[in-house]
Amino acid sequence: MKKNNYSYIGIAFIILVFGIIFIPKIVDRITNKDIIRNESRSDFTKEKKAKVSDLAFIEINGEAKKVPDFSFTDQNGKTITNKDYGGKVYVVEFFFTTCPTICPRMNANLIQIQNTFEGFNDFGVASFTINPDYDTQEVLKAYADKYGVSNPNWHLMTGDKDAIYNLSNTGFNLYSAEDPDAIGGFEHSGNFALIDKNGFIRSRKDEFGNPIIYYRGIVSEEEKVDEDGVTEEISALKTDIKKLLNE
Repeated sequence: MKKNNYSYIGIAFIILVFGIIFIPKIVDRITNKDIIRNESRSDFTKEKKAKVSDLAFIEINGEAKKVPDFSFTDQNGKTITNKDYGGKVYVVEFFFTTCPTICPRMNANLIQIQNTFEGFNDFGVASFTINPDYDTQEVLKAYADKYGVSNPNWHLMTGDKDAIYNLSNTGFNLYSAEDPDAIGGFEHSGNFALIDKNGFIRSRKDEFGNPIIYYRGIVSEEEKVDEDGVTEEISALKTDIKKLLNE
């Protein structure tokens, strides 16, 4: 019994010494904010994902511009709405499959972007045809196969012509029009729109602090500058997609 008492006394003595030496140091670290809750990896990850990037929100009449509701049929015969892109960062284009000028270049650039973000389930592309009378589901499917569309979140869509033109010109302010005098019979913007996970149109700012609004989709990274002196913006678009994916 006496031996056991000595053991208990020894243990108590060790605990007392530990308290005298180390507890004041721990208190001091807490007081000086050396130990904070956010030191854990999980908390850091949550904090990082919640961070908003430096990309601008496109505003109209003082309100951030959001993608309006839409519903069209994609190349696989599925009905696709804006809700299918919820929680995803995506790029928007307006094109047509028989376009002999800028569309092939735009879609070659989008394929490159697709391949850059291969495996990202929260990245996609929304391609709307401005010639829905010709660009049926079957035509869009063949076009997607020809160019190598493999991202399951890349939908090439067709549907009501008036709804498509309203989405283009009013919803995104990306010009599209039928024009019998134009090569191919249509005119449209060669720009891409960038959409964040909450459906807002986003962009980087120019040197004066103003949003560029859209990204040039015609000039490739390899070209850098085209024959008209227009600088490529595909590399900038890739960088900004990464920023939104990390928001």
